[in-house]
Formats: sequence, structure tokens, C-alpha cells
Amino acid sequence: MFELTFLGTSASAPSVHRGLSAHLVQHDEYRFLLDCGEGTQRQILRAGVGFKRLNRILITHGHLDHILGLGGLLSTLMRWEALDYLEIYAGPWALARVKVLLFDVVLGGHRPPVEVALIPVKPGVIFKADDFTITAFPVRHRSPDCYGYAFEEKGRRHFLPEKAEALGVPPGPERKALVQGQAITLADGRVVQPDDVLGPLHRGARYIHTGDVGHTGELTAICRDADVLVTEATYLEEEADMARRFAHLTAKQAATLAAEAGVKHLVLTHLSRRYREQDVLREAREIFPNTVVARDFDRFQIRRGEVMMERPQKRRMGRE
Repeated sequence: MFELTFLGTSASAPSVHRGLSAHLVQHDEYRFLLDCGEGTQRQILRAGVGFKRLNRILITHGHLDHILGLGGLLSTLMRWEALDYLEIYAGPWALARVKVLLFDVVLGGHRPPVEVALIPVKPGVIFKADDFTITAFPVRHRSPDCYGYAFEEKGRRHFLPEKAEALGVPPGPERKALVQGQAITLADGRVVQPDDVLGPLHRGARYIHTGDVGHTGELTAICRDADVLVTEATYLEEEADMARRFAHLTAKQAATLAAEAGVKHLVLTHLSRRYREQDVLREAREIFPNTVVARDFDRFQIRRGEVMMERPQKRRMGRE
């Protein structure tokens, strides 16, 4: 299960109710900050999610509304939080800007008290845990090296105890080995294969975040069958020419991507202050009904086939 907490949902500049781009992604003990706009550290405090184990930050691109909060956040983490290391992932152009911000401005050329690793992102898997991966994919925006991120749980095969009983597989380490994909040999010499006691493969939860993007053509395959797609909706269709000029999406374009990719749920963020939320939502839902517009501090729990949203009361968005 992936858990999302939106910390900033505004585009370009904050509003009274919306901070700049940032949200927290959690999976078991792992926590990732995705983008870090100005004021993110205060949003973390207001959301009540805390700084503990916030060791990894993924940056979509190097525009200031997505990275400027790194300065204050790093200062706080180094002074008050017990972190052994901090990893910041970004494309090379964004990483160069982050390096100046952190090492020249915040640290003033001094050595950081904890290890700060700036990790260049290239297309492909950038992080792998036992039961999920994070894959970076390129997107087209107004700066070089822009990336989106795909969070994917590994597929699972359910253990079928009735088949194990029929084959005489005793409870204990033998069954554990089969679940882990290892063949076992029984006391009577018979070999039992994992396929003998495991059901069909069920894909895990899949969550896609595009970041800022001005063209969706190559994203359809990447977003295919995602449980949740989080993407921007900076403009309405009435200003589609401006959206193209600044390499952003309209709500209609975002919804069209969701429909063409067959995603289960669409969450829109990066809203311009010029529009009302209800107008953005109306335009998107005409194309893709299962759409919500994220607000700061919205929380989502993403399982394969089910998404729970809290604002602040829980409501079920749907099941497959």
C-alpha cells in the first residue's frame, strides 16, 4: 500500500489555501518527499507527518516552485532531526541548481553535518526495495531533464493451503520457502515446486506522478492501468494556447490522458490561482468522471483496486 499526503497543490505561486508543490509518499518504513516548494517544512508540520525517516527526496524538475523549500528543510533537518543521511534524486540540470542552493547558500561552502548525496536521475529504476520499485520516466516541460515517477508494488501469488495439505507439505519453513519461490524436498523425497501451491500472480498497487508536463503522447503507455495518476491541471481548456506556450496541461488534457491510459483514479494538482477548483473539476469530469482535485493535506491510501481518500473524513473512491 502506498500512502500519499499532499503538502502543496498550487502552481507557480502559493495562495491562501494552497502551498507550492510537494507531497509525501510512504510505503511501510520508507518515506519519500516528492518535490519541495517554498514552505514545505511548515506544511510537513501542519500535516502532522513529521520529519522522521525523511531521508529521500525526489525532484521532478528544477523550477523554483519545486525546489526552493529545500534550503529551509535541509537547515531544519540538520539542526533538529536525527538523520544519518539525505538523498536527493533529480535530473542533472535540476541537481545543479539544488547543489548551488544547498551547498553555496545554505551551507556556505561548509561541510554538512550529515551525508548529503545528490543522485542524478536517468530513465529506469532508481530505487528498489523488497516489495516495490520506483521508476523515473522523462517528461516534456520547459526545462531540461524533467522526470515523472512510477511507484509499483511487486506482484503477489497467494499461498493455497489446501494444495499444500494435499501434497503433505508441513506447516513451517517449508511453506515459507515455497512462498518465497523456492522448491522444497519432502521427507519422502518428493520435490514440491512453488507453482504447485501458489495461485495466479496478482499485480500490486501502481501509482504514477508526472510532475509538470506539456505533452502527454508518450505518457499513455507509462500510465496504463495505474491505480492512481497524479498530474497537473494548471489551465482550463479556454486557455489551451497559453498552456501550450508554457508547457502545462489543461484539466481536459489531463482527463483525456487518464481515459486513454485506462487508469482507475485521477488526482489533479498544481492549480493556478486564476481558476476555481469546481471549474477545474467540472472540466475534467466531463472526460473522466473518477477525478478529484487535490487540496493541501488530503491523504490517500492506494491499494491494488481500491483508493481511500481523507479530507478529513474518509470516503471510498471506488473498487475494481
